[in-house]
Amino acid sequence: MTSPLRERFRQDLQLAGLAEKTQEAYVGAVAQLAAHAHKSPDKITDEELRDYFLHLRNVKKASSSTARIALCGIKRFVETTLRRSWTTLEFVRPPRKKRLPAILSLEEARRALAAVELLRFRVCLRILYSCGLRLGEGLGLQVHDVDSGRGLLHIRDGKGGKDRYVPVPEKMLVELRAFWRTHRNPVFLFPAPERGAVAMPVAKRPMNRTGVQAAFQKAVSDAGIHKHVSVHTLRHSYATHLLEAGVNQRVIQGILGHSSPETTAIYTHLTMPSTAGVTKIIEGIVAKVL
Repeated sequence: MTSPLRERFRQDLQLAGLAEKTQEAYVGAVAQLAAHAHKSPDKITDEELRDYFLHLRNVKKASSSTARIALCGIKRFVETTLRRSWTTLEFVRPPRKKRLPAILSLEEARRALAAVELLRFRVCLRILYSCGLRLGEGLGLQVHDVDSGRGLLHIRDGKGGKDRYVPVPEKMLVELRAFWRTHRNPVFLFPAPERGAVAMPVAKRPMNRTGVQAAFQKAVSDAGIHKHVSVHTLRHSYATHLLEAGVNQRVIQGILGHSSPETTAIYTHLTMPSTAGVTKIIEGIVAKVL
């Protein structure tokens, strides 16, 4: 893809308000199409586009997620940047595989979090579990996002650019305060431990996600847990533990920041009756893990 065309596409994605990671994925998808066809993507015919998606499915054996990104990116490019309509895009439908996520039990979650060695990683992972956060949401937390008086965290620019408030247990608030006193960064709750002259109190960015992921994998191994899990498993486990305790699915949907109840419905294999006192339930669950 030529630079002017690439830049025009990127600008169209920016105007649509898509996240930076989504922009990169879509631009990459169109670039891969161009590389396969050995020509600029604005010169590719409908038949060549059809052949490309067959190539992804039959030769590359692309996963459903990879094929879906390719379809969404190319469709956006064709319809928005080129202002065309191609028949192929109307019937290409990457198969969706519905798999249940791995879940840690309360005891497994407790063991894994207790096994995290470095304090900054341990506190970060504990807040991810305690509030059902995505990794990026946790790392991006700032000091002014903590509303201690109301017992809430303000999650800014979550998935889809949405803000939300989530309940944070008192025990976790105490840990956050204690951890903040170890670095006293005026902006970030989890500042990057920079090398050289720049220390955590004046760091200008949050911790790197790779370090948190590596720390969690080591902790899971050290805790003797043999499930295939990731940091995101803490969020899945939190939601499932709430469901097991009887929290209404719609309440969980709001806490997790899901746009559709169908996304939250993945946890209904453990459906329990609705109950009041959600905050007390969360306090009780987290107390068993932390």
